[in-house]
Amino acid sequence: MTQQDTRSEFNERLLRPKESGSGGTWAFIVLPREASAKLPRRGRVTVMAAINGHGFQALLEPDGQKSHWLRIDEDLLEASHARIGDEAHFEIAAVEQEPEPEIPADLAQALEAAPESLATWNSTTPIARLDWIHWITSAKQAKTRVKRINDACDMLASGKKRVCCFDPSGFYSKAFSAPQIEE
Repeated sequence: MTQQDTRSEFNERLLRPKESGSGGTWAFIVLPREASAKLPRRGRVTVMAAINGHGFQALLEPDGQKSHWLRIDEDLLEASHARIGDEAHFEIAAVEQEPEPEIPADLAQALEAAPESLATWNSTTPIARLDWIHWITSAKQAKTRVKRINDACDMLASGKKRVCCFDPSGFYSKAFSAPQIEE
C-alpha cells in the first residue's frame, strides 16, 4: 500500500467535545468511513494531513466503529483559520513509515529496569510498539496501567513481540470511541 493509495479529501464539520479536559480549546472530527477504510489499519495510525490547506502530521485514534477520529488543537484551529462548528476541508494520507512512538515515562523507566524486556522491545516494529503503548495508555485506572506495564515487561521478557488479546480498533472490545459531542 502506497501513501497515494491511502489519500483522501473530504469536508467535515469541526465538533466541540463534551469534555475537553485540561487541554484547552480543541475540536475533533470523525473521518468519513470511506477515508478511514483506505488507511492501513483500524488502530492508531499516523497521517500527513491538511486542514484548509494548512499541513500537519497527526496520530489518528480509533473510534471503535471501524473508523478514526482526529483531535485538532487550538494552535491548529488558529493556523487553519477554522472555528468549532465550521465545515473545514481535509486532506489525509498515511505516512509511508510509522514514526517511532513517544514512550511514556513510566513505561520507559520499567523497560530500562528490565534488560530482557528492553531487548525485545527494541527488536519490534514501530507499529508493534505503538500497540503496546496504546494498550498501556488506554487503561482507565492508574492501578490497571501499572499492571499493564508489569504485564508488558513480563511478556516482552519472554520474547513476545506483540501484545495479545488487544483490539487496537476498539470495535470488538468497545474500548475506544470518539469524544462525545457537546450539544
